[in-house]
Amino acid sequence: MSRRRPWRRTRRRVGRHAAATATGLLADRYLGEPPIDPHPVALFGSTMKAVERSLYADRRSAGVVHAAVGTAIGAGAGLVVRSTSIASYVAIATRALGDAAHEVAEPLMLGDLARARELLPALVGRDPSALDELEIARAVVESVAENTTDAIVAPAWWALVGGAPGALAYRAINTMDAMVGHHTTRYENYGWASARLDDAANYVPARVTALLVMLARPSRAAAIWRAVRDDAPGHPSPNAGVAEAAFAAALDLRLGGDNIYSGRVETRAALGTGRAPQPGDIAAATRLANDVSVVLAAVLAIVAIVANPHASGVRHRRNRTATRRSSPAS
Repeated sequence: MSRRRPWRRTRRRVGRHAAATATGLLADRYLGEPPIDPHPVALFGSTMKAVERSLYADRRSAGVVHAAVGTAIGAGAGLVVRSTSIASYVAIATRALGDAAHEVAEPLMLGDLARARELLPALVGRDPSALDELEIARAVVESVAENTTDAIVAPAWWALVGGAPGALAYRAINTMDAMVGHHTTRYENYGWASARLDDAANYVPARVTALLVMLARPSRAAAIWRAVRDDAPGHPSPNAGVAEAAFAAALDLRLGGDNIYSGRVETRAALGTGRAPQPGDIAAATRLANDVSVVLAAVLAIVAIVANPHASGVRHRRNRTATRRSSPAS
């Protein structure tokens, strides 16, 4: 019996985290970003800029310290917050992702290419100055796919695994990667640790994202599996390629091509076998991201019920049934 107790405690903890994470997912979906000024993620970014000013050196060792400090701040904030529901709500950004994609799609659909180019950097790091409407559409669809992992699935995964500290530590890691994890002269060495840490933190969530896309689009499940298996390894990121391949196959599109970053051209292998993305496909991509969040919330609810049947009333009903069966006949 004593051997079972640690497992039972772990199971109950996972059940609590699953229920709380599902709550955070739904809160973000229906309430949007927390009405806090400054936003916690923006405040963290300002803090890490100050850390960078203090620590910066063109060495990987300095970047390791930067990544360690930022992760500790995120985990420490989670210990202070304590509530996995609140931490998940802060860390997850389903609504913000959809809003950012829509802001680019709207002028693009109206033919205002200059405005779409102006808004695109909120979603992607590539140079938008020479992109036509098809390339902008591809950039947004690829960003929505990648950020379905970064902004939805991964923070939920780490909230499930580590509660509030896990959720906010992940958000800190992902934010640091966005800030310093670039192949530029300044950050090639200093940002190395943040980029590798982000790769590690997203490895499992990216594959979970592909599974959730299959659940959200079951009629395309076989095509999604083939794209992830065959096409994703050609992407330079071990994680972004998985999510982008899954979205490409689910939407019957072909992603990949030439991307320009600070004057440097990166040629990405093709993902999927469909047609090139059109501006109207941005709405389809955001719907898929939203559907993934709904499926994820449902899966978490099931995990919560299975892991903690007593809280759901299942165990209580079983006990009542057993009592009735053992009672002597009158």
